[in-house]
Amino acid sequence: MGEDLNRQRILNFLDVYYAGGIEGALEHCSDDVAFLANAPIDILPHMGQHRGKPALRQMWTTIHERYSEMRYEAPIVVAQGDRVAAQLRVFFRKRHNRRVVQFDVAVFYTLRDGKIIEIREIIDTYDLIQQVLERDLAAALLGQNAE
Repeated sequence: MGEDLNRQRILNFLDVYYAGGIEGALEHCSDDVAFLANAPIDILPHMGQHRGKPALRQMWTTIHERYSEMRYEAPIVVAQGDRVAAQLRVFFRKRHNRRVVQFDVAVFYTLRDGKIIEIREIIDTYDLIQQVLERDLAAALLGQNAE
């Protein structure tokens, strides 16, 4: 029963977050929540490692400022005790040109007393950066014209 409840807690958190409710999403987190997404922070400075609600608020605010619409699909959400794993397909619409960035992310949540204490994301950052920068990175790395 606890596993079903934790699975539902994460789905509730995702619904609130992707609807733009940063403060509501933070209510699902502990004060000392830890976030980690391995990503090149020179290009995606809001990613990386963050600890505590103020740091997550700042990171999530940056994301919501860059993207006008966000939505997700969760084809797989599995709970085992206080841990929940989710495979997400996310869609972000860029504010400046309305293009959609879509990518898959594996997210691992740890809960304590019904609150999220850790969020770890694994993203194909190569694909994500190509979409964010709107460039063919392979062509650029090989010195080829991307046109």
